[in-house]
Amino acid sequence: MTLQRIVSGSRSERGDVPGWVLITLMTAALVVGLWAIAGERLQTMFEEALSGVTGPDDPR
Repeated sequence: MTLQRIVSGSRSERGDVPGWVLITLMTAALVVGLWAIAGERLQTMFEEALSGVTGPDDPR
């Protein structure tokens, strides 16, 4: 195998960043952005939702 084939073979196997990596990074960026903008409101909504849930009635 010649040096040219080795070099060109390794280049053909390398490519751009896979799509799933870009999707993962963009999703993480969206979550961080949403959290930064609406974090307090989301926390308030979550706490209100939990306080509105009642457990089973105590038979005593």
